[in-house]
Amino acid sequence: MQTRKVGSLEVSVVGLGCNNFGWRIDAETSAKVIDAAIESGITFFDTADRYGKGQSEDFLGRALGKRREQIVLATKFGMEIEPGQRGASAKYVREAVEASLRRLRTDRIDLYQLHQPDPQTPIAETLGALDKLVRAGKVRAIGCSNFSVAQIREAADDSQDRVQFVSVQNEFSLFHREPETNGVLAECGARGLEFLPYFPLASGLLTGKYRKGKKLPEGSRAADGWGPKVFTEENLAIVESLIEFAESKGHTILELAFSWLLSHQPVASVIAGASKPDQVRTNAKAADWQLSADDLARIDAIMTG
Repeated sequence: MQTRKVGSLEVSVVGLGCNNFGWRIDAETSAKVIDAAIESGITFFDTADRYGKGQSEDFLGRALGKRREQIVLATKFGMEIEPGQRGASAKYVREAVEASLRRLRTDRIDLYQLHQPDPQTPIAETLGALDKLVRAGKVRAIGCSNFSVAQIREAADDSQDRVQFVSVQNEFSLFHREPETNGVLAECGARGLEFLPYFPLASGLLTGKYRKGKKLPEGSRAADGWGPKVFTEENLAIVESLIEFAESKGHTILELAFSWLLSHQPVASVIAGASKPDQVRTNAKAADWQLSADDLARIDAIMTG
């Protein structure tokens, strides 16, 4: 597994998103997914205090055990867990990190990320609290998620003499290219920030298991009513063309999805969730295709029709 840098951290180019833990899968299945990830060379694990209302962190901490030292552990704070449990005030940051450390059964978080901007709290206050956590050794590096260009710039301007964000985690995939069009990718490149895409497979559309004219797989997110705006006839037709192109090159659409994201320079690791060990193993092998300029042009042509 190749690695890339996120600040001083070295992460696998395929990361495991732990958003299914405690929500779609139980502790036992989560442990099997974690085992498969480690066995497959994945070293970057990304969770959040909100996932499963704390259970994701709990399941992850329990399953890692002594293997904690082998991985780069990322979590997030700021989104609502229970009524009143949210935000990025200095007081809440202190409370949230202690709760996450306890659930994760660790003495430090490698990458601590603000899950979303908090309009009620000046970013300078949040950065001040995070700076203290880094100085105390409870956090190694900090990042943000769901930030716009303006919010990235404001954070950079207010982080003088303090620890600075090293990463931005926003949604990005072939079917959600907003970071390209809204300038976030370019801003990350200009500032030396690493970009971490989430939902890289567009709610499963880019896995290859959803085909035009075929019934949605039972138990899948799509069959359960997820992403109705994604699973349109137009998008499924595009998927067929992507599959045809990938197969003509000896690859799968899954490999195309991962490799396309990793062809963007600020992207450090593609965070993909999984609910089964086999999904993790497949994802771990999906980042080896080095797309040429011609490949990228062909993919763009398919996407734009």
